[in-house]
Amino acid sequence: MSVANAALIVIDAQESFRHRPYFRVDRLDAYLERQQALIDGARKAGVPIVQVFHVEETGAFAESSGSVTTLAPLRLAPDAIFRKRRHSALVGSGLDVWLIANGVRRVIVSGIRTEQCCETTTRHASDLGFAVDFVSEATLTFPMTDARGREWCADDIKARTELVLADRFARIATVEQALAA
Repeated sequence: MSVANAALIVIDAQESFRHRPYFRVDRLDAYLERQQALIDGARKAGVPIVQVFHVEETGAFAESSGSVTTLAPLRLAPDAIFRKRRHSALVGSGLDVWLIANGVRRVIVSGIRTEQCCETTTRHASDLGFAVDFVSEATLTFPMTDARGREWCADDIKARTELVLADRFARIATVEQALAA
């Protein structure tokens, strides 16, 4: 599929997360480097860049908080910006309409949180008929504790997400693979 049919979706890469109790910086630099490489590569290749912000009525994700801004130090000049109130960037945001109107047939998914908004958007995009590249190295997540008290590290969560998405909902791709497609 040519780059003319693709779009990069940067999901929830926003300052709001710095105000969450689970936010960790231990993987932040690696994420930022890979996310920026994907953004820069998409721009160079002529792939439209879509930025999606998660918004809520109150707290750090409220527009009034001042935190619904691009996660520093990422630099991007999106071709379109959408706001969502659900996990999938394709629910109620208008993104699906924009993708179809712009002839997009392949989406490249990146952003924050790997297993939540990025995975949900990937599944939804696949169900809508889009080809999906899931660039997990350009996603970020944080440790979680399950109902049994087991803590899942970010690497385990990413591996689980790749496992359930691979060859069913998406192609798991590196930054370089996604940009070469």
